[in-house]
Amino acid sequence: MPVSTPSPARAANNEALTPLASGARAFGWRDHASLWFSLGVGLLVMQVGAYLIPALSTREALAAIVVGSLIGAGLLGWVGKLGCDSGLASAGLMHVVYGRRFASLPIVLNIVQLLGWGAFELVVMRDATVAIGRQAGMLTSSQGPLLATLAWGAVVLALISGSMVALVRKLIARIALPLVVLSLLWLSWQFSGMAQAQGLSALWERSGDGSMGALSAIDLVIAMPVSWLPLVADYARHGRSGRSTLHGTWLGYAIANIWCYGLGVLVALVLPSENLVTALLLAQGGLIALSLILIDEIDNAYGDAYSGSVSLHSLQPRWSIRRWGVVMALACTGFALVLPMHSLEPFLLLLSSVFVPLFGVILGRLAFGVPAAALLSRARAVHWGATLIWLVGIAFYHAAPRFLPALGSSALPTLALCFVLALLTRRPTK
Repeated sequence: MPVSTPSPARAANNEALTPLASGARAFGWRDHASLWFSLGVGLLVMQVGAYLIPALSTREALAAIVVGSLIGAGLLGWVGKLGCDSGLASAGLMHVVYGRRFASLPIVLNIVQLLGWGAFELVVMRDATVAIGRQAGMLTSSQGPLLATLAWGAVVLALISGSMVALVRKLIARIALPLVVLSLLWLSWQFSGMAQAQGLSALWERSGDGSMGALSAIDLVIAMPVSWLPLVADYARHGRSGRSTLHGTWLGYAIANIWCYGLGVLVALVLPSENLVTALLLAQGGLIALSLILIDEIDNAYGDAYSGSVSLHSLQPRWSIRRWGVVMALACTGFALVLPMHSLEPFLLLLSSVFVPLFGVILGRLAFGVPAAALLSRARAVHWGATLIWLVGIAFYHAAPRFLPALGSSALPTLALCFVLALLTRRPTK
């Protein structure tokens, strides 16, 4: 339950820095599970899953998917529980741990990455729409990509103008989720049939080329749920129970991540030379199934725009979250039109790396029942201990592959290091 503690003066009219009252909370565990299953499903996730082949053997790839998904979704659920227990958005958690002034830096970095990923989602949706349109004999002109980008941008803009709670409880849980589950079941059935025709035992026994280690593969799988860490509290604060938030988020995202990564591996095994979207279209009924998954992809772009608006509101509360959401939706659409997003993907992944140590520190500081909402009113301008641990974590994340190659990954060791240091150095709370 939220702690009814007076907020700082700056948070007087700031929804992101004010604990959400218990009476305003509407999400049960099914709402969390539906939301995070839907957010976990995506063409990008399947594409990354396909990257595991031929680097790993089939058994190694599936093992990495299960382990990485359980760990990554567990971290997502844990941060979600912090958001629910405190009633604070992600920006509020950053204020508690890093201080009122210094928190502005990670909040701005989060806004930048959300603008980038929101635009990238629109590009993914655009490319898939153009491929589907050409398959159906439509969108064959040179203006097809422009029209598709503007159309999806308009959809995100329309959704961001409404209620987030209503979107999750009505549109996602009741309509989008059943359709996307049916689509995944159909595609899984179709590609399983192709695998059976090629010989299941041969595909199961298939070896990898050794270009990727098991820990690096787990790191790649964890990357997807970890990328949502800066967003999860923005939704989890609407939960009625911290435990149901943890379980719903963990279960929903873990199932979606395992399923989509696994489907990507399956597609890569049976059609190794095909583009993922093209391969999905080759399946019987693939056009309809891919179209439904593409529609579900909207909530990923919406999620980036909504959380970006919450973060912007935390910095400039004179504008409402809804008003900032309109700005985010327009900006993402504009960037998708003019920026070479596929070329910027490495930069976005680099920027995302700062959030692994950032949330390692947040978990270490606020884990095991520390009253985050109560600490918000006593937050100083800068909490130097947490800030230094975060900076050390960023340095370790980038130095580990060069100086400690035996680790095989950066995300988990960095997260563990920052968590332990933050836990050992936090001050007792009264």
